[in-house]
Amino acid sequence: MDYSRISLRPFKISDADDLLKWTSDEKVTYYLRWNTITTIEAASNHIQEVVIPHPWRRSICLDDRSIGYISVRPESGSECHRAHIGYAIGSNYWGQGIVTVAVKMAIQIVFKDFSNLVRLEALVEPENIGSQRVLEKVGFKKEGFLRKYGFNKGEIKDMFIYSFLSTDKIL
Repeated sequence: MDYSRISLRPFKISDADDLLKWTSDEKVTYYLRWNTITTIEAASNHIQEVVIPHPWRRSICLDDRSIGYISVRPESGSECHRAHIGYAIGSNYWGQGIVTVAVKMAIQIVFKDFSNLVRLEALVEPENIGSQRVLEKVGFKKEGFLRKYGFNKGEIKDMFIYSFLSTDKIL
């Protein structure tokens, strides 16, 4: 994989066809809090109503084609030093190091974009080994196991919590 082909950019309405390709795959959305998207209309609406208004959501692109997303949601008020990071990528791109590269890129950007940000947190279900590997390759630290912590697709799930501090070194 030529990693120079990978970029992060804001989503555009014209990404709806590409977004539909990976958001309609239940393997991709299995660990996400939102359901699969099955129509081009729903993909366009998702971009307009969810993606564009988001504080920091970028398309993970390969040759400028959307193949996934990465988002950072800062907390507010006295918790503005913390933000949550999440990501997903089309299943046909799994295992190629693309998300690892994208997370490294995002970290460099968000600590500049959000001047109060000190800590990024990621919550990962124990079965999601691929996501755990991505975080560990980047330099996130596994801090603990949170029992019955996250609600996803009708169930309360156990979660691992990972963190990356602004003073940490990207691996």
